[in-house]
Amino acid sequence: MNNNNNINPSKYLGNEIEYLQKVLNSDSWSSTSGSWCQLFEKQFSELIGVKYAVAMNSGTATLHAALEAIGVGPGDEVISPALTVFMDTSATLHANATPVYADIDPYTFNISPEEIRKKITPKTKAIITVGVYGLSPDMDPIMKIAKENDIFVIEDNAQCLLNTYKGKQAGTIGHIASYSFENTKHLSCGEGGMIVTNDKYLAEMSRKVGGHGFKNLQAEEGRIKLNSDIFQRPDYKRHSDLGWNYRMPEFNAAIGLAQLENANKLQQLRIDSASLFLEVMEEADFLIPQKTPKGYTNSYYTLGVVYKGEESIGLSWSDFRRAYIDEGGDAIYGAWSVPYLEPVMQERRYVKRYPEIYDNVSYNKGDCPIAEEIQQQLMQFKTNYRDLGLAREKAEILRRLIRRLKGSVSA
Repeated sequence: MNNNNNINPSKYLGNEIEYLQKVLNSDSWSSTSGSWCQLFEKQFSELIGVKYAVAMNSGTATLHAALEAIGVGPGDEVISPALTVFMDTSATLHANATPVYADIDPYTFNISPEEIRKKITPKTKAIITVGVYGLSPDMDPIMKIAKENDIFVIEDNAQCLLNTYKGKQAGTIGHIASYSFENTKHLSCGEGGMIVTNDKYLAEMSRKVGGHGFKNLQAEEGRIKLNSDIFQRPDYKRHSDLGWNYRMPEFNAAIGLAQLENANKLQQLRIDSASLFLEVMEEADFLIPQKTPKGYTNSYYTLGVVYKGEESIGLSWSDFRRAYIDEGGDAIYGAWSVPYLEPVMQERRYVKRYPEIYDNVSYNKGDCPIAEEIQQQLMQFKTNYRDLGLAREKAEILRRLIRRLKGSVSA
C-alpha cells in the first residue's frame, strides 16, 4: 500500500518518491547493471562542468578513492587544513600516507596558501583543499604551488555546491574533486558521494578503487559491459587493481538524481537563509561572519561565525547558544575539533598501521595556532531551511536576543 501521509515534505522537493518506486520495480538495484547511477553521474558532471563523474557510497569513500587514484601511498605526505572535519585525515591514513596540517586564514577559515608552502617537503604528494562552510579557498596560489612542486590537488567540496572562485566553478580547479551527499549536505541521498575530474585516467582509477579493482571498469561508467560467455567463464580474470566496494546503490542514486533536478533551488534557499541571518548580525559586533572575498561566491552549507560575546556581552559560547535555543532558535553547532587534537591522533593509534612510517610522527597542541583559536570560537548557524518563512522567524529570534543582550549591557 502506498501511503504518503507520513512523508516529511521538508525532505524533498521533487521526484524522490517516484524515482525510488521505479528502482523498486526495476530488474536491478545495483549500479553494476542498473541505469540510475549512470544517469546521476552524467547529470552531475554536466552540472559541475567536467568530463567525468564517479558515484560512490559516501564522501569519505570519494576522498580515499581520490588519494588512491593519484597514487598516494606509504611514505607520502598529504597536506590538509587544520580546520576541517576528521575525514580528510582518516582518508589519508587509510591510504597509508602521513597527514600534514597547514594553518588557516583567520577571516575565511580556509587553508592558507602561505602556510601550505611552509609544509611542502620532497615527500608531499597531494594537497586537500576544503571549501569550509561553502566557500572555496584561495585556489590560484594553491595551484601555482602544486604546479611548482608536481603535487596533486584534491578539492574537498563536501560543503560546497555550485559556488564559484573568481568565475571558476568549484570542482573544476583542482586535478580531482570530492563531493558528499550525506544527510546535511546541499544535495542529500542519506549517504553518498561523487568524484569529478577532467582527467580520464584519474576517473578510471577512481572507479576501479571503488569497484573492487575490476579491470573492465571505465572512466565513463560503472557497469561492466562484457559478453556473459566471457565474463562467466571459469578462467576469466577480473581484478587488475586493489579496490574496495564503494559503489553507490541505485536507490541512493535515484534520490540524488531527484535532488539534482532542484540543485539551484536548494542552493539558493541556503544563500537566502544565510542572508537573513547576516542582516541581523550587522547589529552584533560580537558575531563575526566568515568573510567571502570579492570574486568568490559562498554556497553557505552553514553560516560560520566567530563568537566574541564573552568579552562584549559577558556570555560564554555555551551560554549564548543556550540563550538562543531557549528563545526558540535552532541548535548552533561548534566547529569540529582540530583533527590532530582528536584522541586517535593524540594517543597515536594510527602508528600500528605502519610502525616503520608513523613511529616518529606526532602532533601537538600549538602546531596550527590560528585554527586552534578560531575553532574554539566558531558557531555554525543553520541554513538548510526549506521554508524561508521559518528561516526569517529564526533570524528574528536572533535579532531580539541580540537587542536584549546589548540592552542589558548598556543598562
